[in-house]
Amino acid sequence: MKISRLYCRNPNPCRYALRAPRAPRTRGESLIEVMLAVVLTAVTALGLIAAQLWMMRDARATATREHAALVADALVEAMQGASHSNAALAQWRVRAGYLLPQGDASVSGAGDRTSVARVTWHTLAGASRSGEVIDIPPPCGDVAVPAGTGCVVLAFAE
Repeated sequence: MKISRLYCRNPNPCRYALRAPRAPRTRGESLIEVMLAVVLTAVTALGLIAAQLWMMRDARATATREHAALVADALVEAMQGASHSNAALAQWRVRAGYLLPQGDASVSGAGDRTSVARVTWHTLAGASRSGEVIDIPPPCGDVAVPAGTGCVVLAFAE
């Protein structure tokens, strides 16, 4: 702090007083810092939002696959019971249609007293765009499924 001389009537008590220093002149440097902080915050927020959306999509795909596995398991239970009929298959096809997007259930014979229960559904949210597929998805049992279709297969003995 600078000491300045004040002019008073009585020079002894107020001879010197402290004066606050002047603020240095800035020429837009603080504005640039604020803009940089806002841009950095916006980029971070967009990254967090993208991560949240990715996790929600992944959780939805996992829940859909879990529903399909439960439908396939129930279909196997129904087909192994005494009521090995088309009525049980029709009932679970309707339930698969309600629980899964464009869901379908089917049973086919795989060989000697062995059958396969297959549940398929449409996976629009989890579908990869062209050029993003690393590996070709495995076929759904003995049937190759088109792109954008999820599949759960359970083999069972009759």
